Amino acid sequence: MPRSVTGDTVVMSEKHTNTSRPVKDASTVMVVRDSDRGPEVFVARRVKGMAFAAGMTVFPGGGVDDADDDPTVAWTGPGPHWWAERFRCDEARARRLVCAAARETFEECGVLLADHLDGSPVSDAGRFHSSRAELEAHRMSFSHFLASEELALAAGRLRPFDHWITPVIEPRRYDTRFFLAALPEGQEPDDQTSEVDQTMWSRPADLLADFRAGRSMILPPTWVQLHRLSEFSDVDAALASEHSISPIQPEILEHEGGVRVGFDGSDEYWADYRHARDTASK
Repeated sequence: MPRSVTGDTVVMSEKHTNTSRPVKDASTVMVVRDSDRGPEVFVARRVKGMAFAAGMTVFPGGGVDDADDDPTVAWTGPGPHWWAERFRCDEARARRLVCAAARETFEECGVLLADHLDGSPVSDAGRFHSSRAELEAHRMSFSHFLASEELALAAGRLRPFDHWITPVIEPRRYDTRFFLAALPEGQEPDDQTSEVDQTMWSRPADLLADFRAGRSMILPPTWVQLHRLSEFSDVDAALASEHSISPIQPEILEHEGGVRVGFDGSDEYWADYRHARDTASK
């Protein structure tokens, strides 16, 4: 569907309520740690050549793969039934989403949310660098990697956090579950992936300030998660938070001859976007 962007408005050349595009399941993980100035979250800026969210500041994550659908994957912590209740889906889908969350986090930033079979945590994920490359190239499944290294997916290191569905105006659409995970002791994320050109740890409030100042670009779901994360005093408080998770699919609103997305807080988001645009143009 051809479209152009004027200010904060998307101008569509066809009816914008077309829902025929496929929607792919995806998982996104907010890896957090405590610092002297408060909790920090790990983010990356996607390279500008990416088909989706090019140039955006994002959390690690990506689409669910066929290989994530393996009921034999080694697993510790809350099982698929527990996750299915939180994300309001069937158990097979919940298993795929959790597997994708752990796999994508490892592929995109090197943080491995897994335990040894004796229950001890993985503290040196760097030793699995070659396997990480095989995973990213789709030459190895995550379940095969775990089995060959005598590891188990540590589902207990993840927490359910939110659920967003890409608006119908987007050419690529995702049904994304957001997870929260504390950085495992002894591990450190990196930028060793072809999908990003910059990574950083930052306080959520600072990332929001960078966006408003025009120093970065973030999509609405990321903006909402950063606002929520900024409310917690430390990582334990964030992990302990519990709330009902319902899917959010932004509305398509008529605006100045085109359309834009609307959601709870969207007026503030677009105000920040306009401020960033105006600042960058000076």
